Amino acid sequence: MIGSLSNLNKYFARYKSRLILGITFILLSNIGQVYIPLFLKESIDTLQKNISTGIIQKYVLLIVAASLFSGIFRFMIRQTIIVISREVEYDLRQDFWAHIQRLPLRFFQNNSTGNIMAHATNDISNVRMFVGPAVMYSIDTGTKFLIIIVIMFSLNSSLSLYALLPLPLLSFLVYKVIKKVHIKYTRIQEKFSDLTTSAQENFAGIRVIKSYVCEDYEIKKFSKESDEYLKRNMDLVKLQALFQPIFYLIAGISGIIVIWKGGKMVIDGELSIGVITAFIAYLAMLIWPMIAFGWVANIVQQAESSMKRLMKIFIEPYDISDNEEANNTLFEIKGEIEFKNVSFRYRDDLPWVLKEINLKIAQGETVAFIGNTGVGKTTLINLIPRLYDTVDGEVLLDGQNVKEILLNTLRKNIGLVPQETFLFSDTLANNIVYGTDNDGQELIDKVSDIVQLTKDVEQFPHGFETILGERGITLSGGQKQRATLARALAIDPKILILDDSFSSVDTHTEEEILKQLKNFMKNRTSIIISHRISTVKDADKIFVLDKGAIVEEGTHDELVEKGEIYADLHLKQLLEEELKEIN
Repeated sequence: MIGSLSNLNKYFARYKSRLILGITFILLSNIGQVYIPLFLKESIDTLQKNISTGIIQKYVLLIVAASLFSGIFRFMIRQTIIVISREVEYDLRQDFWAHIQRLPLRFFQNNSTGNIMAHATNDISNVRMFVGPAVMYSIDTGTKFLIIIVIMFSLNSSLSLYALLPLPLLSFLVYKVIKKVHIKYTRIQEKFSDLTTSAQENFAGIRVIKSYVCEDYEIKKFSKESDEYLKRNMDLVKLQALFQPIFYLIAGISGIIVIWKGGKMVIDGELSIGVITAFIAYLAMLIWPMIAFGWVANIVQQAESSMKRLMKIFIEPYDISDNEEANNTLFEIKGEIEFKNVSFRYRDDLPWVLKEINLKIAQGETVAFIGNTGVGKTTLINLIPRLYDTVDGEVLLDGQNVKEILLNTLRKNIGLVPQETFLFSDTLANNIVYGTDNDGQELIDKVSDIVQLTKDVEQFPHGFETILGERGITLSGGQKQRATLARALAIDPKILILDDSFSSVDTHTEEEILKQLKNFMKNRTSIIISHRISTVKDADKIFVLDKGAIVEEGTHDELVEKGEIYADLHLKQLLEEELKEIN
């Protein structure tokens, strides 16, 4: 194999013995099939000399036996090669899924969900068509074609040459068409990705669409995308529609030549009727290989295009992975965190998000980060569990660089509650115990009490066994935030990171949760990011970020007394609360 499809060699190697067996079945089936015209030739030539019931029965039985022999091995071909194609598809899909799971967040920020879904569905299916039908029919038609050509030349070489005269035209047409098929199919797959992305975004954002009464707009937009997808498919279909008529035409021309030239040779006594009958039968057998050749060429081009798209993802590096210097003996961390001259930006051509951050958080401390939107708070805490790696400087846990701690160990000890809550379409209980081996009700009840979720659950139709809608759509914003917080607590983290996790929770409930967390997180490190002063005021230390740098640090009272950014935020929020009370 050449091109991107050569990457499938490792999959074929796994099933080498069965593949060889399948190829053997192809040869045996074709041998049985090509004997039928020979028996037909011999029966006609024999009957010309001596017509008898016994001779007819003999050749009928031989033809039936050859057909059965061929048919049995034809069945065995599908039981080997086609089954192998399904197993390779399974392996490829599993490898693709495992690779996707290990890719860094950067990849998902630069690739739409719809595009990834298109790769996982259409592209892998197209590759399977190559592994199964294309490989099977390539070997099948190739060996059959060669065997038939050899037999035809053994019967009469001059007539064979005349019969094969149109074949160079076939090769030329296939060569020209294949290039166009590859280009057109690549455009189809690109548009399919756009279509899948559009559908995924609509389903995910259905509440926004309905809120802004944009259903008609989205219908028209999707219709436009669908029309373009249809147009690109029709362009390919029109091209493919030329294949079969061309092959039938070429086969028909070969048939006409055989009948015309062979007929003259029979009249001149140079050829028997049995031989020309065998020639016509063999030409009929060659019609399918000719058609299959074009069909296989089409499949190969589609598979090549799809495999190229898949390889673009497979070659994506694991930017964040365990390195050779990782400590294999460390399975638990205590919670001391230090940032040493840490700077970060998402790409070389983008501005710095964090600049020379230096800070230290002792084990068991509760610290908070506060600042205006876009100053780098979330980016900062994402460096701790290595969702991103530092560009400059280093992040230390218990005095050890996070890059030297096994990812599994690092992340199992950190409970992260992100800004965007996400819950799976599963029971509430399964969402809470996600990431832990303990699925006992005692643990679920414990963490639910801490996050003040128990009273809400009592109102649910099936309690903790209630199935949540997609992304937790059946819960309110506050309930979703508390459920994700319960999930973080369930893994018994040594470090808890709350990234604006109370934005949808009322202040009274927030105070109760923070009180409960104080007991739960005793001797553990807590990091809180919030826009609310009320959320962070009781922290042991507060860091104020501005333009990617730490500009203030201290306790709540110290920062208020300082009278700078934190004090301004505090004053504004006090005024907002007073205005609310007045209203």
